[in-house]
Amino acid sequence: MPGKTVKDFSLPSTGSGAFKLSDQRGKTLVVFFYPKDNTPGCTLEGADFRDRYGDFARAGAQVSGISRDSLKSHEGFKAKMKFPFELLSDTDEQVCTLFGVMKIKNMYGKKVRGIERSTFVLNGDGAIVREWRAVKVPGHVEEVLNFVKTL
Repeated sequence: MPGKTVKDFSLPSTGSGAFKLSDQRGKTLVVFFYPKDNTPGCTLEGADFRDRYGDFARAGAQVSGISRDSLKSHEGFKAKMKFPFELLSDTDEQVCTLFGVMKIKNMYGKKVRGIERSTFVLNGDGAIVREWRAVKVPGHVEEVLNFVKTL
């Protein structure tokens, strides 16, 4: 998908109320998709982005997280974890489908449909310049930050 321009989308967002991709033109965006609020891996990943948020900002990048959780769930997760970035609610999987992150996963021996942990960097024109799929949390945020610093 690198090189592909992402179709404009709008999602409910913590804080501001709505996130619209076209409003972000001219900015480097880091968009990370995660399975569920308040789960161990997602909490760790969010905390890593939180802890390096200043470095992303200094590199000129805006960070947003997306999952299928409700806005109410996102607001609680954001407050509890003191995230300085917004969480976007994609309850109807519109944007998850756009980025191709919905997968059949094996959870405790059962097949379940869910978000494959993935991160995308978009340039100021809304084109994907780098993607990571099936992300393993340890070291991931550092790798994304190192890439963003090269832009």
